[in-house]
Amino acid sequence: MAPSMMASVPPPVRWWPCSSSSSSSSGTTTGLMKANLFIAINRIIFSSFSSAVFGIGTSFFWAATPDPATVAVVGAIRLTQRNNHGNISELLDNLLRGYDNSIRPDFGGPPAVIEVDIMVRSMGPISEVDMTYSMDCYFRQSWVDRRLEFTGEYNTLALSISMLGRIWKPDTYFYNGKQSYLHTITTPNKFVRINQDGRVLYSSRLTIKAGCPMNLEDFPMDIQRCPLKFGSFGYTSNDVLYRWNSGRSAVAIAEDMKLSQFDLVDCPAGNVTDRVVHSTASVGATVINAANDIDGLDPNAKLYVSEYSMLLVSFHLQRHMGNFLIQVYGPCVLLVVLSWVSFWLNREATADRVSLGITTVLTMTFLGLEARTDLPKVPYPTALDFFVFLSFAFIFATIIQFAVVHYFTKYGSGECYFSADELTSSSDEDSDCGGGNANGDHSHLHSIKISSKRCSAVTSISGAGGTDSKVIEVIPLSVCSIPVTPVRKSSKTSWADLSCFGNKNEDIPPSFASSSFSTPVPSTKRSSLQLSLGGSAQIQRRRKRKKRTPRFNSVSKIDRASRIFFPLLFLAINVFYWFLYLSRSERLPQQHKN
Repeated sequence: MAPSMMASVPPPVRWWPCSSSSSSSSGTTTGLMKANLFIAINRIIFSSFSSAVFGIGTSFFWAATPDPATVAVVGAIRLTQRNNHGNISELLDNLLRGYDNSIRPDFGGPPAVIEVDIMVRSMGPISEVDMTYSMDCYFRQSWVDRRLEFTGEYNTLALSISMLGRIWKPDTYFYNGKQSYLHTITTPNKFVRINQDGRVLYSSRLTIKAGCPMNLEDFPMDIQRCPLKFGSFGYTSNDVLYRWNSGRSAVAIAEDMKLSQFDLVDCPAGNVTDRVVHSTASVGATVINAANDIDGLDPNAKLYVSEYSMLLVSFHLQRHMGNFLIQVYGPCVLLVVLSWVSFWLNREATADRVSLGITTVLTMTFLGLEARTDLPKVPYPTALDFFVFLSFAFIFATIIQFAVVHYFTKYGSGECYFSADELTSSSDEDSDCGGGNANGDHSHLHSIKISSKRCSAVTSISGAGGTDSKVIEVIPLSVCSIPVTPVRKSSKTSWADLSCFGNKNEDIPPSFASSSFSTPVPSTKRSSLQLSLGGSAQIQRRRKRKKRTPRFNSVSKIDRASRIFFPLLFLAINVFYWFLYLSRSERLPQQHKN
């Protein structure tokens, strides 16, 4: 270190005397000495830092160096991976060398058997208008291709989907499918695996929209059976056969699957054969006689029948009734019960009863139209239509019932009730009331019939002590005329203003005058009835007549009968309706015959 430092020190500066500029030379020499000293110090610091950094880096390098055995293991693994990759690639190349993906397995021999199973993840929507249903499922197909057999340490090869384009696969299509598609997010949802024995497993995730011919006669208590039919599009049963996978459940349903409007109660699966008649000869086709089997064709023409192997699964969907009970059945029943309120209204309340009937009819009409909004326009009535029509018929019958009641209600029909206080007078005219007979007995009940008009009983009830209780007279309105406006000349209106003879100037019948009831007639403009009770003593009393309106009883016998008949009939029809449709839809427990 010393020699280097000595070499870096500049040589001493010699000072030569100069007489003319001694002061300026002295300042310049001092500045040069400071600059040389600063440079020397920086060189020393830099060389020391470089040595320290080099030593630390060397120590770290030797400490991070792996063990030779570890290096050997890692190298062997990498070499094995390269060999495996190379072996699998070589294996696939050997399998696909001379492989023709346009020819089915065992071509010219027995048909290839395609085993299928389905895993349903979700279902819906189910549309009655379009008669379709949708479902999301894993569609798995498995078959044996002897050309893909291999040997090695791996039992199964999980390959990329690009391998599907290089091997043969069945041309499966859905017979009743509509707008089905394969999921492609984030990549196409499908995979392929090959086993050593040449069995190929091809699985894909599909959303299938298929047609479902629905019978809505029992709607909304119906059970729909929606089929899913699929098979080969071009290969006949001589080339390809479809079978359900025997090692798995044919159709599996996810445990968390729920439907908003239906319950999946069953999904039976089976095999079917589709027969197609054509005029072109093909391998394995059967010749039929056109004259015997098909009408309208040339008897000498040759026709051929080809059979296609297909699989069929039927999803049995039972509809939920809760929504329809809340939105249709409940309101219909309440509207029918509301229409029965008119049976408790007076028959004179024409405006009230008519308005109530019209309101319920219009509401029922709107409810019936709203119930068919989500239904197709089928040519037959559904169970819901029958119930809506039944409710509408009961509401309409309520209006017809009132029309009948109103037809038999004449002017003045009904009965008018008067109490004894209303029949006695406190005006200028006195009313004499006959007491009991000489022995203190009183009559109990007297009936009056006036000029062939029906009059109700005039009843007088007296106590044993001679004191009379309230006397009530019932007068039919058909023989009474009630003045609309009171008489202004008199401050008090007499009860005699009520005429029970149809006409005020009508003469009193002789039968009335000869009875035990006497009726004086004070004037020609007014007729009056005077209640008299036979007896030995004449009791005269004056009471202040009260100005009150008579009470009417206008309840029709038809209304009384309707209060019982309509509810019982509606209840009986409902019991028959629900038992019939619940039995047809198999919602009620059935008795199994031995």
